[in-house]
Amino acid sequence: MTIELAPGTDLMYHLIAFDANGHERSDDPDGWMSNRVLDVLSNEPITDVFLFSHGWQGDVPSARDQYGKWIAAMAQCTPDIEQVRQARPTFRPLLVGLHWPSLPWGDEELGGSTVAFDPTSAVSVEQLTDQYAERLANTPAARAALTTIFTAAMNDIAPPTLPSEVREAYAVLDQETGLGSAGVGAAPGADREPFDPEEIFQAAEEEAISFGGFNLGGLLAPLRLLSFWKMKDRARQFGETGGFKLLSDLQRVAKAEHGVRFHLMGHSFGCIVVSAMLGGPGGHGRLDRPVNSVALMQGALSLWSYCSDIPRATGQIGYFHSIIADGKIAGPIITTQSEFDTAVGRFYPLGAGIRQQVNFVPGELPKYGGLGTFGARGPGLEIVDLKMLPVDSSYPFESGMIYNLESSQFIREGSGVSGAHGDILRPEVAHSVWEAVRF
Repeated sequence: MTIELAPGTDLMYHLIAFDANGHERSDDPDGWMSNRVLDVLSNEPITDVFLFSHGWQGDVPSARDQYGKWIAAMAQCTPDIEQVRQARPTFRPLLVGLHWPSLPWGDEELGGSTVAFDPTSAVSVEQLTDQYAERLANTPAARAALTTIFTAAMNDIAPPTLPSEVREAYAVLDQETGLGSAGVGAAPGADREPFDPEEIFQAAEEEAISFGGFNLGGLLAPLRLLSFWKMKDRARQFGETGGFKLLSDLQRVAKAEHGVRFHLMGHSFGCIVVSAMLGGPGGHGRLDRPVNSVALMQGALSLWSYCSDIPRATGQIGYFHSIIADGKIAGPIITTQSEFDTAVGRFYPLGAGIRQQVNFVPGELPKYGGLGTFGARGPGLEIVDLKMLPVDSSYPFESGMIYNLESSQFIREGSGVSGAHGDILRPEVAHSVWEAVRF
């Protein structure tokens, strides 16, 4: 899409934009950005390729803002960069940020609280229907269902139970999204129980889950959770299609004998993108060679995604287990967790549609829980649990290991619906990534 300068640095990165179907966008007047990246890799002495995927950033300016800040945070870790240069004196990175449309909802659309969403709202039913049809399913049946839901919300945002016409509308909307409900071992987006809007509505009300001024409860709670799950599905589809093709093409151009190393980093839904890029279509794609490091920051995907046998669903493997089984990552995998990340901590289990999963039993791992809360878990994995370290400390990273970094000491700032979900632009976080890159 464009070549960007990270603010406050002299680092350039390539931003490649894709559409909702995983196809690279063709509206760049300079041509296909992927071809330009491949040309750089073919003709310049690149030693390391960094691929970044954002989470819920709805448009290119939002993605540009996050990538600029993240790369700037990485660039400020000068001791880490110097260590990398000592190990590889010719170190020259190629930075690539991927954009895919991923906004599940907007605080500004649904109001700062349930009180704000009323018949006098500046946002019309028609506007909301257009916005959510684009995200969920732009079919006549889906649009009619959305109109019913938003009209009912305008009249009464917090009824004691869902009106029958709203329950029926939600059932239609769920069907139109094409999301499955195959349980915890299924592909992201389908890894949930059968959609039950009344169950979600009552769970949100009973738990009184509120993030600052943005209340999860009310008649729109099932819509917010359905949108969350749809973006998981889109992240997986994009990673398995456009993302996997780009990684494959980059590896093909960067011949193994040249020693070019690959590093993948994802945040939130971007952790699904990164995992799907490695897994390929249906988890069975083949890459020329393993990548060298993977960083999964506050991942909005299942804690069981990589294991060989899900303890809470015996006989089912994690959807992305082939990444581990096929040895697609040569170096360390790092993940971060924070108790202050309310988006993954609360939205994830509610979205699965299981009321009893909202409150976790201390000391037990839930059937439905996010990587950004619990880390990667399950058999078939070599796991090390560590606390995230200050910037002047070294990690004992080893090849083939998964390192779950409890990061609440650093990833802790934030408010509203997401809490600290996006609080990853910190030197300690960047330092942990450099340590994995340096391995």
